[in-house]
Amino acid sequence: MALDNMDYEFDEDNGVFNQPLEMEEQPRRRPSRGDSPLNGLFHNLSGNPMILGIGALVIGLVIGLILAWGIWPVKYVNATPENLHPNFQLDYMQMVIDSFTLRQDNSMARQRIDALGEAGPTVLQLLIQNPGDELSRAAIDLFLRQYDPMAAGAPSADPNAGGGLDPATGGEAEPEAPGGLLGRSSTLLLAACGVTGLVAVAGAAYYFLRIRNQPQGVRTAAARANEYSQQAEQTDYEAIGEAPPIAQWMTTYLIGDDLFDDSFSIDAPTGEFLGECGVGIADTIGVGEPKRVSAFEVWLFDKNDIQTVTKVLMSAHAINDANTYARLEAKGEPVQARLGDGVVLDTKTLRMAVRVMDMDYGTGHLPENSFFQRITLELAIWALDDEMPY
Repeated sequence: MALDNMDYEFDEDNGVFNQPLEMEEQPRRRPSRGDSPLNGLFHNLSGNPMILGIGALVIGLVIGLILAWGIWPVKYVNATPENLHPNFQLDYMQMVIDSFTLRQDNSMARQRIDALGEAGPTVLQLLIQNPGDELSRAAIDLFLRQYDPMAAGAPSADPNAGGGLDPATGGEAEPEAPGGLLGRSSTLLLAACGVTGLVAVAGAAYYFLRIRNQPQGVRTAAARANEYSQQAEQTDYEAIGEAPPIAQWMTTYLIGDDLFDDSFSIDAPTGEFLGECGVGIADTIGVGEPKRVSAFEVWLFDKNDIQTVTKVLMSAHAINDANTYARLEAKGEPVQARLGDGVVLDTKTLRMAVRVMDMDYGTGHLPENSFFQRITLELAIWALDDEMPY
C-alpha cells in the first residue's frame, strides 16, 4: 500500500497496545549493527561476487607467499652445481681448477665444468677476471695453459660464440649474467606477480564495465529499502496528546535483502547508554533466492534488565500454520503483522512500541499472504519513568 494512504492513528480497539506485559525467559544481548560503519561495508561486499572474488584472490596470494617463502619454504636436496648461488658457483669452479692442477685430467675437468650447465663458461670467465690471491692466480694460469676443452670434447671456446672462454688471452670474451636457482626463482616470482596483476586488472575492468552497462537506477534491495524508511512519516505522539519518545526510528525490509537485520543503540537525552533494539528475519518459507520472509523478530535489550524481550511479527499464513506457530513461539510471542497495528515490548526501565507503517505481501506459487514483499516498521522508545502513551 502507498505510504500516503496509511492511517497513522492507533486503533484503540484492536487490543494490541493493551496487552499484558510479557517477557522472554532467555537472557541474551545482541550487538548493535545498525550504527556500525562496517555493517554497510560487509553488506556491500557480500552482495558483490566480483569484489569478493578479487579480494579472495589478493588474500590468497598474500597468504600463499607468506606460507611458501616464510613458514614452509621449498627445500632443495641433491641439487647439482647448476643450482648453486653464483657466489658458490665461483667457489666450485675454483675447486675444479685446484683439482686439475693435481690431476691434469681434461675429461674430468670438462665433466665438472659441464655440471654448471650453461653458466659454466661464464663462471670460469668471471673467476679469470677476479682470481683472488697470487696462489689462485697461478693455479688459474696453469689451468689455462694446460686445459684443452677441444681435446676433452668441449664446445668451442670462441669468445664470439656467446660468452665462451678464450684461453690464449685469459678474458677477452663478454661474460653473461650468472644463472642458478636465484635467477630462476626471481623470474618465476615476477611471472606469478605479473599473471596475478593481469587477472586483477581484468577482473576490475570486467566489474567496472558491468557497472557501467547496468541500467540506470539499479540498486540493492537494502538501498531501496532505506528510501522507503526516509519517506515514511513518523508518528507525532505529541499531536495525539502523548509524551514524545526518547528515540524513534524507521526500518524497511524489501524482498531481496536476505541479510536484513537492523539494530539501534538507545541513548538517553544526556547521552547515557540505555540499551539496544532491533528487527531481524525470524523465518522464511519456500526455497531458493531471494528468501521469502514469513516472520520478523523484534527485540528490546535493557542494560538494567537481565532479559531481552522478543516478539515475532508473522504473516497471515504463518500465524495460521500450526507447525510454524509452534516453532516461532519459542522465540517470542507470535503476533500477526497488520497495517497500522503494532506490539509493545516492556523491560525493567524501557518500553518499545513497534508499528507496521507500510506492508505488502508477495505473490507467486507460494500460499497467499505467506511472505512479505515489503514492510516498514516504526520503533519508538520511552523510559518507564516518563508519562507513557499506553
